[in-house]
Amino acid sequence: MYTFNPGPAAVYPAVRQYLQDAFDQGWLSAPHRSEKVISLVRQTVADLKVKLNIPQDYTVLFTSSATECWEILAQSLTPRRSFHLYNGDFGQKWLKYAQAIRPESTGLQFGLEELPDVARLPFGPEDTDLVCITQNETSTATQLREGFILNLFNRLGGALLAVDATSSMGGLNLKFIKADIWFASVQKNFGLPAGLGILVLSPRAVAQAKQIGEKGHYNSLTAMLSQMLNHQTNYTPNVLGIYLLSRIMAEREPIKTVHQHLVDRAEKLYQFFEQATPLTPLVANSETRSTTVIGLRGEAALIEEIKRRALEQGLHLGSGYGPLKSTTIRIANFPAVPDAAMEALVQFFVKEFPG
Repeated sequence: MYTFNPGPAAVYPAVRQYLQDAFDQGWLSAPHRSEKVISLVRQTVADLKVKLNIPQDYTVLFTSSATECWEILAQSLTPRRSFHLYNGDFGQKWLKYAQAIRPESTGLQFGLEELPDVARLPFGPEDTDLVCITQNETSTATQLREGFILNLFNRLGGALLAVDATSSMGGLNLKFIKADIWFASVQKNFGLPAGLGILVLSPRAVAQAKQIGEKGHYNSLTAMLSQMLNHQTNYTPNVLGIYLLSRIMAEREPIKTVHQHLVDRAEKLYQFFEQATPLTPLVANSETRSTTVIGLRGEAALIEEIKRRALEQGLHLGSGYGPLKSTTIRIANFPAVPDAAMEALVQFFVKEFPG
């Protein structure tokens, strides 16, 4: 069985052995204040920085999920309001989470084929704490590329730029220096089970968190930052998740290599579906469509038939999301999905649904 679901997504086959090793080596009951776990956290952070090209002066924190990061940023880095730019369900949900804590927060929705004009975005740097974007919107298979993020970063003024990179971190070579906050969950490009989030902060974001000094929650940034100075967490962490991440990062190729492989695969897949099947890419604009989540569009009856017949042949295709659920298929182009799976998928369409 090959799974192309975009999350929780395919895990690396080696995870089976890592789980056995974790049990045998006592990680499942290791005290989280012990030197054993402190050393694990220290090494995992070091490997993340090296393998993903995270600047050495940026801070890496562990959370339970990317969703928890939405809440942390609203409560600890947003004393006034945030501004959210979104074109899908996850970006919109982030805005709603923020508004539940900071009701003055605002947002702007844009189209799947559209790149917003940065100069015209309706936020004031003088009264906005965070500008929030979803770098890779899983629900709509869209992507904001490096040039757009750079232009937005240059317009910030005193605001911080926060990036939800849940469907791209670990797969794409992100330019971390061009934003203040990046976060993701491990159940996508890291090829691991859900239950662990990664939050990356620039020195500017760390300084802002300390200046605001919010301390009213179990996951307040001030407490998290203080504990991470000693490579500890302020609440009992997912030690198993961190251990699995450590094993994966130790084995992973540098992100530039991973990135290029995913880009090449995405280009081949888009070309194939544009020419050889009854489906068409959900996003026509090559500048806005995702590298890591391939969205395909078709009639609802055809989509259902394709998913059913694919599953009979051991291919689990990802459903659409939200209003696109019945008329789209999503294919995860994540590192843990092997090339053999992609070839099997292509051959399935060639034989069963030729264009």
